[in-house]
Amino acid sequence: MDYDSLRTERDDIVRDGAGFEAYRAPGELIDSNHPKILSYARQVAGEGSDRDKALRLYYAVRDGLRYDPYNTPMKREAYRASTTLAAGHGYCVNKAGLMAAVCRAVGIPARVGYADVRNHMTSPKLYDRIKTDVFIWHSYAELFVAGRWVKATPAFDAALCARVGIAPLAFDGETDSLFQPFDRTGRRHMEYLKDRGAFEDVPFETMLADFRATYPALIKSAGISGDFRTEAVAGTG
Repeated sequence: MDYDSLRTERDDIVRDGAGFEAYRAPGELIDSNHPKILSYARQVAGEGSDRDKALRLYYAVRDGLRYDPYNTPMKREAYRASTTLAAGHGYCVNKAGLMAAVCRAVGIPARVGYADVRNHMTSPKLYDRIKTDVFIWHSYAELFVAGRWVKATPAFDAALCARVGIAPLAFDGETDSLFQPFDRTGRRHMEYLKDRGAFEDVPFETMLADFRATYPALIKSAGISGDFRTEAVAGTG
């Protein structure tokens, strides 16, 4: 898949048949009506336009919650936005779900999108467990701002990016925020392989089934524990 193929004006690639109003309402896992989600979202978003609020929320989720693909159990509760907020960490799926939840909490329609990616930044421990650098069901949020859908990817926090030598992924509220194909030194960083479309809520059961089929050793071992921040490395391939 060409890197720019996800940068599109189309907003009709929706996999669960949800209507627009669903992107304003709470979901089971995107629980935008949870008291702590509402309080956090309103405090962070502040006043101003939807774009102003979306920017504040994006940077708070990106940098205020540690990126950690190790310590999220493959259980439904762990993928609830309020759980992620309370934990203070998560990986792309958790953080995108939280981003959608806090946006809905302040009146910005939001949904979650997914793609399969080849990630050249990981840890030897994670690679050894899954035996691949292809990550299925990578997630980002899609926000409806100023009359159009725009992608926002608040996954890698700024501290982690500084450690491995990539620029933190910015978001301006107007253009799609997708991972860079190369890092600052020209090394491969991220390749988008397959677009899985957008969903009203986190499709946990579908993801779990695919993870079991694709990463059996990871699921059998109930995930990975450890400190990803100290173990992560940027690949040279």
